[in-house]
Amino acid sequence: MATLRKLGRRTDHRKAMLRNQVTSLLRYGKIETTLTRAKETQRMAEKMITLGKRGDLHARRQVLAYIYDEDVVTKLFDEIAPNYSERNGGYTRVMKLGPRRGDGAEIAILELV
Repeated sequence: MATLRKLGRRTDHRKAMLRNQVTSLLRYGKIETTLTRAKETQRMAEKMITLGKRGDLHARRQVLAYIYDEDVVTKLFDEIAPNYSERNGGYTRVMKLGPRRGDGAEIAILELV
């Protein structure tokens, strides 16, 4: 069973960071971050898109509990989720870019397929 990565952060900071990254991914369609953060963000983004595909009120409230920006939630339910109605998972892609110049951390692009 896969476990959560701690990403060198306290729990509250890690959850806030992942929420912000999922929000940015759904807003812009693509984000650039480190590889481990991209993999964790990918897990949560896939869950949000799956809830968006359900489309009922309970799913919308569950997404609103995680993503605070109502415009992004509306975009998820109206534009993003219908595009993946025929797809069973695999809504995002992680592409490695190579090491970051400053500290050598592996950089990746996380984007919607």
